[in-house]
Amino acid sequence: MSLTALNALNFFMADVRDGLRPFLGVYLQEKGWGPQDIGLVMTVGGLAGMAATIPLGALVDHTRFKRAVMIVASLAIIAATLTMLYVPSLKVTIGAQIVQGVAGAVIAPAIAAITLGLVRQAGFARQLGRNEAFNHGGNMFAALAGGALGYVFGLQAVFWFMTAMAVGAIAAALMIPAEAIDHDAARGCETGDVEAREGSGWRMLLTSAPLGILALVMMLFHLGNGAMLPLLGQSMVASGQGDPSTATALTVVVAQLTMIPMALLGAKLAQSRGYGFVIVLALLALPLRGLIAASIPGFWVLVPVQILDGVGAGLLGVALPGLVARILRGTGHFNVGLGAVMTVQGIGASLSPTLGGWVAQSFGYGPAFLALGGIAAVALAVWLVATMVFDGTWAGRAQPGDSIAAASG
Repeated sequence: MSLTALNALNFFMADVRDGLRPFLGVYLQEKGWGPQDIGLVMTVGGLAGMAATIPLGALVDHTRFKRAVMIVASLAIIAATLTMLYVPSLKVTIGAQIVQGVAGAVIAPAIAAITLGLVRQAGFARQLGRNEAFNHGGNMFAALAGGALGYVFGLQAVFWFMTAMAVGAIAAALMIPAEAIDHDAARGCETGDVEAREGSGWRMLLTSAPLGILALVMMLFHLGNGAMLPLLGQSMVASGQGDPSTATALTVVVAQLTMIPMALLGAKLAQSRGYGFVIVLALLALPLRGLIAASIPGFWVLVPVQILDGVGAGLLGVALPGLVARILRGTGHFNVGLGAVMTVQGIGASLSPTLGGWVAQSFGYGPAFLALGGIAAVALAVWLVATMVFDGTWAGRAQPGDSIAAASG
């Protein structure tokens, strides 16, 4: 029952967590907004989420009301979404994006904590794969339904559909029995003696070389990746290639359809080849994605571009929380650590729309795709060099009984 409800939570929360960013960009474009202003409001929301991620991670570590955290975040996102729908002015949209960014920032660590609290370390890698599979299935369903509703009723229907998905997420959270969550395990502590680990846990969080490497690489990856999908949708709309709702939905569907098997494969590869191998495969996909998007004109370029998006996102969705949990195992600060990495990667994600929008407006969409893909190539180089310098055993195979605390420092 608990895992079934968790799967449902991941399914419904998929659309809520992402905040309909591709659809929002197209909706604002229809209202006469330019790429630079669209990028600006998305960046502001991303920065707000980035600033809130570490304190929210600490909240998730310490609270025993993790389900309530999910419900409050869902309600805040509903309010922000409907505000943007009915009052799409620059100031109001910026304010709503700030609310949405802060609320969205708590969702990933909260779901990771609930998962770890339900299945513990031994089942974490496998359940992460299932989490991501249901998450991407929810995204695909939302994109198909949103595209159909947008085509028939207009893009405003997509916003109301996301509200319905949020209600489903709230119901799923309530279906998870509160007593089934081991709150010590949920924060990465293997014994009930959490307080004894507080000092060493914080020192490891601040001095862990593997955690710092991972954060830097994720920042570069998301700097290249964050604007790719919104710009792809906007470029198709700008060139008159198809209905905006349908084009945006298809870009999402192709990626999400790929992410489902990639998430399940990523869980198996993490156990057999290591999280580091999974991250290399994910990083390889984005430079190729940017090159194809810049080089091949036409509507159907979205198929290979978004397949590669699915490869990268599907694998990273498993590798990132799994590797953070492995690095910080036994410290009691898993969610703060995950929040720290997500904060740093949020710098890249929040700056990506502004960077991509500026390049697209100044030089065209093709050079923007090349620039974003080039940043991802730098991320891959950093990861390969760093794991060799610091001995990549800390990114090795995921095993229930291992601990890599010695890798810090």
